[in-house]
Amino acid sequence: MKKKSEVLVVDDDFAHRTMLKTLISGWGYDVSEADDGQSAIEAVHRRPFDLILMDIRMVRISGIEALEEIRRLNPAIPIILMTAYASVETAVEALKKGAYDYLTKPLDFDELRLVLERGLEHTRLKEENLLLKERLGIRFDRRNIIGRSESMTRLLDLVAQVAPSEATVLLSGESGTGKEVIAAAIHYNSLRKEKPFIKINCAAITETLLESELFGHEKGAFTGADRRKEGKFRQADGGTILLDEVSEMSLAMQVKLLRVLQEREITRVGGDEVIPIDVRVITATNRDLVREIAAGRFREDLYYRLNVVTLQVPPLRERKEDIPLLAAHFLKEFAEKNRKELKGFTPRALDRMLRYSWPGNVRELMNTVERGVVLSRSDYLDESDLSPILLEKESPEENPECAGGNSSLEVVEKETILKTLEEAGGNKSEAARRLGITRRTLHQKLKKYGKM
Repeated sequence: MKKKSEVLVVDDDFAHRTMLKTLISGWGYDVSEADDGQSAIEAVHRRPFDLILMDIRMVRISGIEALEEIRRLNPAIPIILMTAYASVETAVEALKKGAYDYLTKPLDFDELRLVLERGLEHTRLKEENLLLKERLGIRFDRRNIIGRSESMTRLLDLVAQVAPSEATVLLSGESGTGKEVIAAAIHYNSLRKEKPFIKINCAAITETLLESELFGHEKGAFTGADRRKEGKFRQADGGTILLDEVSEMSLAMQVKLLRVLQEREITRVGGDEVIPIDVRVITATNRDLVREIAAGRFREDLYYRLNVVTLQVPPLRERKEDIPLLAAHFLKEFAEKNRKELKGFTPRALDRMLRYSWPGNVRELMNTVERGVVLSRSDYLDESDLSPILLEKESPEENPECAGGNSSLEVVEKETILKTLEEAGGNKSEAARRLGITRRTLHQKLKKYGKM
């Protein structure tokens, strides 16, 4: 059975505190009470609440003072402050001290419920992220894996199993799916995580230079080699090397790589010294290597060396439930980069993104969102801000309710509204806010669709 979230209500006004307890309990939360700031601090000493709703003006210790002390005890608890004496200065002070949000009395109950839900969702996401990091042992910065789809969950489970081993891993998947991100997850969850993680794109370098890049060269080995250079395998010693687009290696280079994998040693170009190496090898490709072997373009013996464990990274069209999460992540990133304040996507924009097939996968989605951020002139990124190709390549068969290839606006509107309402947990005020319409308009639409 799912554990109820625990909320602490702090107010020295008994009637107001009792009313809030009754109201919030009715929303399905466990509610505890404290009659002033000191009592709240003592309560936090005894148990970790999921959220605190606290008045600012109280007799013994004010809400601001209690906020500071509670954050010292447990900075993870979101604290929402209330006051009947609102001012810009008070709000700024509260937020600077670490308050999650700030509400003015008399409280708007719809707003209160919305802010509570947001605060608790914030806590839940932080806990989920912590659990994921603990499970994977990941110390990511920008290498975070975003996705809750079934296919990504299965992949992460395999990553967690494979990463602590020394097995060579082959990552297979279309271009732009995030194979490099998965390779990083494997490295940072391995016993080699304190050692280097070196990446090289085999398709971006000519055969002659690739040998030098991988194994290094001696001074004078070829024109322009004016000094000794250590290759990527030496740089990765003790750690992990990712050979991206390994299928683009020539057959001659494949022979040399096979020898390195078998002997665990390298020789610099133009040199005779045999250098032992201790490197875990991860390879990635967007090609079907079995077909490449049949066509004579890839060595079968090398394939079996690389294919100890194969992980298939799913294309974005097979994990569409992850699109809103990824899009929101990129929106935040590019809005900050371009110094814009964007609140999200319009329902039409999200609908377009969900119905598109994304041949370029996550990389294409990222580029699409960046373009939209740059071109957007409103608070919400709309379908007109998206790449024209998303608007041109809508497939009629993707929407069974389209007639003659023309989308029914009413059908799209209905599906978007009902989906948004479901995602908002049935909260009409929040659903209306996400849709960018008034609560009254939403009520009328739901009545029209027979959902009232």
